[in-house]
Amino acid sequence: MGTEETNLSNIWSSSFESSSIKAASFGDYTGVIAELFVGCFMGKFKFRLPTVSFLARLCFFIFCTFSLVDGAEKPLKVFFLVGQSNMEGHAKVETFEHLGMDPETAPLLRKMQDPEGRPRVSDKVWISYLSTNGVRSGRLTAGFGADEAKIGPEFTFGITMQELLGEPILIIKTAWGGKSMHTDFRSPGAGDYVFSDAQSERFVKQGKDLNAIKAEKEEATGHYYREMMDHVKLVLSDISQVYPDYDAKSGHELAGFVWFQGWNDMVDSGTYPERDKEGGYAEYSRLLTQFIDDVRNDLSSPKLRFVIGVMGVGGPVDRYEADQARYKATHQNFRDAMAAPARSPELKDTVAVVLTENYWDMELDGLVKRDEKLKQEIRKLKLGGKEAQAKREELRKEEFSEEEWEVLERGVSNAAYHYLGSAKIMAGIGKGFAEAMIDLQGN
Repeated sequence: MGTEETNLSNIWSSSFESSSIKAASFGDYTGVIAELFVGCFMGKFKFRLPTVSFLARLCFFIFCTFSLVDGAEKPLKVFFLVGQSNMEGHAKVETFEHLGMDPETAPLLRKMQDPEGRPRVSDKVWISYLSTNGVRSGRLTAGFGADEAKIGPEFTFGITMQELLGEPILIIKTAWGGKSMHTDFRSPGAGDYVFSDAQSERFVKQGKDLNAIKAEKEEATGHYYREMMDHVKLVLSDISQVYPDYDAKSGHELAGFVWFQGWNDMVDSGTYPERDKEGGYAEYSRLLTQFIDDVRNDLSSPKLRFVIGVMGVGGPVDRYEADQARYKATHQNFRDAMAAPARSPELKDTVAVVLTENYWDMELDGLVKRDEKLKQEIRKLKLGGKEAQAKREELRKEEFSEEEWEVLERGVSNAAYHYLGSAKIMAGIGKGFAEAMIDLQGN
């Protein structure tokens, strides 16, 4: 027992006096573990600490073993981001500075920019993005939005996810503007799109060829689901083409799927004739649930985690103003339908929702509405050209303070249905998607 007692000291702050233990891959840890085992029990390693028992030494050996195994190369985590125009993203890079004007979002801006104030280029996040403009791939940075001057949620999703996981990730993004769940993204298990009697009668009254319309619908049904799946499988078949440092021995893990879509379904009164009533979008809930099931089946990933980005243009409906009142029921019904799959017993532990209404910028929204009223006043005056522009500048100087005008100028780059083209809104949404996905990882 004397020898035992002199060879061990403070087990919680111990350090090896000698021995450099290195392992290039998981397979090399067998020898390392064996060396630890023999060293601990034969007195090869000396520790700074008082006397401890044989049991404490054994616990330390186990701790070292699991620490080393945990340090092995992990599979590359792959995330899918899919949807329509708001998943594409219409927030121009020029609106980044608006984040810095708010103390709450300024820290996020520092993560989005390098020390020179340029969009950060990640060295641990790679992306492959298929959209209307074809395929773009590379290190994650700004420019993977609807065009190379814009961002979508992918930018801060990737930044936040990599930060929270502490390991490299790959994003596969597929998004196209103006696409529906009921037709374009309709998944195989959802069945054919069937026109209602009312729809068919309306087409006939309009003098349209019903058979031609049905044939066109059949061809369009599921087209973008197939495009999405083809691109995903193409990237996964040779990840090194997108992620040069990919280690095929360590492999990859399908870690999560983010769905951010909805506008074209929300406004479609033909497919959802009772959309202003409770349950009027029940078909959307069914289609989204089936979509989740089909994606999991097609990717052989039965527990693939899903985050649903619930449409939130305009912010919470209880904050709608008088001119928006007629939309309240429809918008809330659709948001409820989007969130419904996450409440089902079968999906509740693997599907989460992010209410993007919570990232809507009410201050910016208010400024945009005030500016729109000025435009309406100018229209009433029936002014045109330089005269209209001069009048608008005059009215704006009267309406806005310098601070308000700066916020409006720096914060907006697109229409409300594209979340005002605001990087502040879009960056919050992307970060929210990542945080929700991490919560699901815990489940």
